[in-house]
Amino acid sequence: MRYEAMSEKHLDGMVSVWNSEWIRVFPMREQLIAQNVFEDPNWLRHGSWVAIEESRDRIVGFVVAKAYREELAQYGLKSDAGWIQALIVEQDSRGVGIGSELLGRTEEALRKLGVQRISLGNDLQSRLFPGLPEPEEATKGWFEKRGYVFKAEVFDLLNSYNHRAGVTLPEVQDALFRVATPEDRERMTAFMRRCFPGTWDYQHREYWKRGGTGREYVLLEREGIIIGFCRMNDEHSPLLAQNIYWSPLFDEPLGGIGPLGIDEAYRGYRYGISIVQAAIHYLLERGSRHIVIDTTPFVEFYGKLGYTNWRTYAKFEKTIDLTGSSTFRRE
Repeated sequence: MRYEAMSEKHLDGMVSVWNSEWIRVFPMREQLIAQNVFEDPNWLRHGSWVAIEESRDRIVGFVVAKAYREELAQYGLKSDAGWIQALIVEQDSRGVGIGSELLGRTEEALRKLGVQRISLGNDLQSRLFPGLPEPEEATKGWFEKRGYVFKAEVFDLLNSYNHRAGVTLPEVQDALFRVATPEDRERMTAFMRRCFPGTWDYQHREYWKRGGTGREYVLLEREGIIIGFCRMNDEHSPLLAQNIYWSPLFDEPLGGIGPLGIDEAYRGYRYGISIVQAAIHYLLERGSRHIVIDTTPFVEFYGKLGYTNWRTYAKFEKTIDLTGSSTFRRE
């Protein structure tokens, strides 16, 4: 087995090994790997590896690492954070230590950067998964043996609509909904910094940097002031977002909703459920027939709108000791 530092030349092989395992549930596209790995400024190139079967010169596994950058400090992210975006080995090549070797190389690279908390997935705006997809009991056990600890479950929810379905734009007390425009960029940035500092602020800024025009946001305004937002994505969005990653599974257009937030000074008016209804309204008008709400623990809340559990993910994290290297032994 040969291990090479990951680069753009490995794109085709990475897509092939992914789809050999998951094409029926998580079909991968070159565009998604390129966007979420090679174009992500948080990608840790020297911590990401591919495993190549030398006899056939074919990729049989890979691992992708992400790491903290100084730019992330302004969003409240701690400098000891690191992420393993993906680790996959094809079924026929498992059981001979390839996964352990890939994990060990990645953990060592993160340790040398001072990373003390490694999360499986959940790597900011360019994650593939928010955690380990279930049911993957054997995979969960494999990581637990290597020091990773379960933290929480989150869910992707799904609802489907027939061609006659429509959701009326809701009326709310003393406020109105509209779709954002390019002229809203500065006002939205100020709102996100004030009300949702952290990863949502970061994701929002990256959206504009990477070609956003505003059409992916529903705004809630009161007296001309932005007091809420909801992200909505579809096949025409400039970026593939988490809730539309797996659109090849659907014969009809897929839309996605989330994240969303309301200024805490204006909570208690049912604005939260209403802004979700507004996003559904706009997505249905744009032709979406299936809509995913991703990465949420609030199954009952969205169940009021007919959404049911579609995907389950288990969040895992590992705290590592920077004083020694025993944590990183291969098994």
